[in-house]
Amino acid sequence: MTLAHKKNIFVALGTFLSQFSEVENQKKEAVLNNDLFFDRFIDLIKLSQSHNGWYTNDNVYFAIQSWAEALTIDNLNQWLDTYDFTNVDSKTVGLVLAGNIPLVGFHDFISVLLSGHKVLVKTSSNDQHLLPFLAEYLVSIEPKLVNHITFVEGKLEGFDAVIATGSNNTARYFEFYFKDKPSIIRKSRNSVAVLNGQETKEQMVALGEDVFRYFGLGCRNVSKIFVPKDYNFDAFFGGMFPYQDVIKYEKYINNYDYNKAVFLMSNFNLLDNEFLIIKEDSSYASPISSVFYEYYENIEDIKLRLQAENEQIQCIVSNDLIENSVAFGQTQKPNLWDYADNVDTIKFLIAF
Repeated sequence: MTLAHKKNIFVALGTFLSQFSEVENQKKEAVLNNDLFFDRFIDLIKLSQSHNGWYTNDNVYFAIQSWAEALTIDNLNQWLDTYDFTNVDSKTVGLVLAGNIPLVGFHDFISVLLSGHKVLVKTSSNDQHLLPFLAEYLVSIEPKLVNHITFVEGKLEGFDAVIATGSNNTARYFEFYFKDKPSIIRKSRNSVAVLNGQETKEQMVALGEDVFRYFGLGCRNVSKIFVPKDYNFDAFFGGMFPYQDVIKYEKYINNYDYNKAVFLMSNFNLLDNEFLIIKEDSSYASPISSVFYEYYENIEDIKLRLQAENEQIQCIVSNDLIENSVAFGQTQKPNLWDYADNVDTIKFLIAF
């Protein structure tokens, strides 16, 4: 298969996904194999929360729409046209996927296939249904892909390279287990926002999207904010207020109640609006239902710190206070060329 042909396959997948949104599932006549897959996908979306309590319809639809918007021919060309795939020797790449948010490993999946390799996938027990369904749809468009896509439930074997994602603890295991293979091992990262008190109301509401999308479970979710001395948190809480319905979800409120109790028993000083706790803390990884904050006096000090600790950071949100920062509300809308951990997956796949 040529690269152009593979691009067209994923564009067709993007067109299929574009039919599904929380507002309306709209069946389009021109979509390939719709009779076989449209109704089944709706049923799968409805069942997603029973498979994983964090996978609400809202969040699953958001992930689907994000991929529908990404998988266009213009985006694929912009992403891939700078690479040279001519000397790629097709091999088998193993993927060990996380399951914290819907389709979190899909970028690695398509990267392997587009770069000319076969993919051997071990899904997370928390996300075992969405990716296999999309793989089935791809095979229905191009049957040759059946020999390029394999899902395994047990031990990952028979691969030439591996991309594995997990926590810092599992990463140590991955580094030992896969030490003899070319690999990308992803560890825990968090995202931060750097505020100066000059943000607009609209920007603060958008920051709420960065905090609450996927209940804060993704590495691209903002889990910590840096604020100047004497910062007025009213603006921050005002931006968070539109997301108050998050407390209606059982798994979220259980985490909120538990973490609040732990913090209070430890006599920490907290700010709380009854659905989000913020706590002054130097760490980056805040528990679900909470955001850490830290004061700063000089923005240059924050720049230096974030540079020094960049291996712990996935995204930085700011109003252009920090170089290459992400706009408010955009952390969970990465482009195809925005690589996790800033490691160029395609470059790795065409070079090993």
